[in-house]
Amino acid sequence: MSSTNTTVELLQRGHNDAVALAAPGREPMTFSDLHAHVEATVATMNRLGVGRNDPVAIVLPNGAEMASAFIAIAAGATTAPLNPAYKDEEFEFYLSDLDAKLLVVQADNDSPARVAAANLGINIVELTPGSLAGQFELVGDAIATNGQTLAVKRGFAEQDDTALVLHTSGTTSRPKIVPLSHRNICATAVNIRKSLLLTPDDICQNIMPLFHIHGLMAAVLGSLGAGASVFCTPGFNALKFFGWMKDANPTWYTAVPTMHQAILSRAPRNRDIISSSRLRLIRSSSASLPPQIMQQLEDVFGAPVIESYGMTEAAHQMACNPLPPRERKPGSVGLAAGPEVVVMNEEGKLLPVGSTGEIVIRGPNVTLGYQNNPDANATAFTNGWLRTGDQGVLDSDGYLRLTGRLKEIINRGGEKISPREIDEVLLDHPHVAQAVTFAMPHAKLGEDVAAAIILNENVKVTESDIREFVGTRLADFKVPRRVVFLDQIPKGPTGKLQRIGLAEKLGLG
Repeated sequence: MSSTNTTVELLQRGHNDAVALAAPGREPMTFSDLHAHVEATVATMNRLGVGRNDPVAIVLPNGAEMASAFIAIAAGATTAPLNPAYKDEEFEFYLSDLDAKLLVVQADNDSPARVAAANLGINIVELTPGSLAGQFELVGDAIATNGQTLAVKRGFAEQDDTALVLHTSGTTSRPKIVPLSHRNICATAVNIRKSLLLTPDDICQNIMPLFHIHGLMAAVLGSLGAGASVFCTPGFNALKFFGWMKDANPTWYTAVPTMHQAILSRAPRNRDIISSSRLRLIRSSSASLPPQIMQQLEDVFGAPVIESYGMTEAAHQMACNPLPPRERKPGSVGLAAGPEVVVMNEEGKLLPVGSTGEIVIRGPNVTLGYQNNPDANATAFTNGWLRTGDQGVLDSDGYLRLTGRLKEIINRGGEKISPREIDEVLLDHPHVAQAVTFAMPHAKLGEDVAAAIILNENVKVTESDIREFVGTRLADFKVPRRVVFLDQIPKGPTGKLQRIGLAEKLGLG
């Protein structure tokens, strides 16, 4: 194809009669159905007074309708998916910050987003699912013009129009709006297709939330841009994962490490489904995958685990390990897989191979800048390179290894400690199921090392046992001063373990 710079162009890779979207207990939607649905949705948006670059907030449960709403609304407006679990005040903040023109909610869903939209005078459009997976009807009133002529940019979006806006997590500052153009997200879709060698024969079982860049880009757009199909589950559920796998017969799935661990815990009960599955790869992204978990997944599923590295500002994928027979390096997030990836020091100087510094990127998938935030842009961009906030090192083969998130590096009296290094040692302990290392306040040192741990069932381990184990592998200053045993470690909305703020949540320091 000559051009794939908009989502509408990207969908042309799909054969008309091939399945685009499927879901449990639903009739599938073909690419032909999806094309017609996209066209009808853009016409409806225009009729409601919304066009290109107008933000449309979407608050829908995970599933095929959320996937197709993202695709169809982005084709003629700007999509702004929001986490359905937000509370009233959060919805009011995000809807106001986005300057949303419409809110799309499911007809039978009493979301607090409705109240927030009403308070802000934002029109509410109700979505009613149709007979096919991903098919829906939108019903709502057109935006009131008060006698004025509404300047709506009608029709399909162009490559430099904004397809998607997402907020950064905002763990240490006010959330920033990341606008991603059609050119940005289509570049990522192509990069993912090439990295995973996706073909129209592939089926992705999506378990990732679709208000997050990982699921939207890797599972949905990466698949559809390869002419492949997506089996859209209602979200992650370890108890239902293997039943869905039996129904979908996927060739791959993508998840965060905590999801992979939960799937592994259910694997012994589902050996028959695993033995008859046709998985050709398992993808992991959004957080560092411990090498132990990678090995367990490969042992259980008999498929290569491909770890990749992404962030919202890069429309997700930045680096990815290659598929066999090329080398995969456990503990590495792979080779540059789209943008240029280099390492920079604090002064903005690019560093040679083998040097540790901040990972910086540039390329067609990278946002041009945060929306209405010149201060953040001045800090985030240096000589055209976007600073990721991650620390890492490139080896002589071009493989990237993350050594930590700069904001998560523990500064113990001047000693800089990577929490990930300690995580990996803790996970080698035979009785440790999950572990996350984090900084806790210290009166004299500023920060000290703490760890939260989930033990395997029916074992007894003490804090001193853990400290002694780590002390045999790492220098004394890296040994956790506090070890907290938990039944569940707090996670973010996408399933990632959260280091920042964990000490406060657990009452340490």
